[in-house]
Amino acid sequence: MKKFVFITCILFGIQTTTAQTEIESIKQTLMKYINGSTGGKPKLLKEAFYPELNLYYVRKDELKIWSGKAYIEDTKEGKPTGESGKILSIDYENNAAMAKVEISHPKRKTPYIDYFMLLKVKGNWMIIHKMFTKKL
Repeated sequence: MKKFVFITCILFGIQTTTAQTEIESIKQTLMKYINGSTGGKPKLLKEAFYPELNLYYVRKDELKIWSGKAYIEDTKEGKPTGESGKILSIDYENNAAMAKVEISHPKRKTPYIDYFMLLKVKGNWMIIHKMFTKKL
């Protein structure tokens, strides 16, 4: 019985460590997005985004699509936006994840909320989908 408890504890410890490692890896990808978009660092955005990623949002009750490539091009190298970001939540299973990030600007009353889908490909997490809205 003692061996069973010992082995169970070891397996639980390994599983917990793996989960923490995956969460940290996902956070690193999200921080590349946050620091890239708010800090004027398009190279970080390129590292975080899947090349064919699109951004989806609603304006005047119409679905709008903004290509990730255009979003990266609109990010001016060395020109921070004055915004700040924080990760609100992460949920993952195996090689798929969802995340929620808040982006705030000191001159705006309401922050943006970004929702992401991520996949782990060849050992690296990448953002494959983004949609955003204003927080109410």
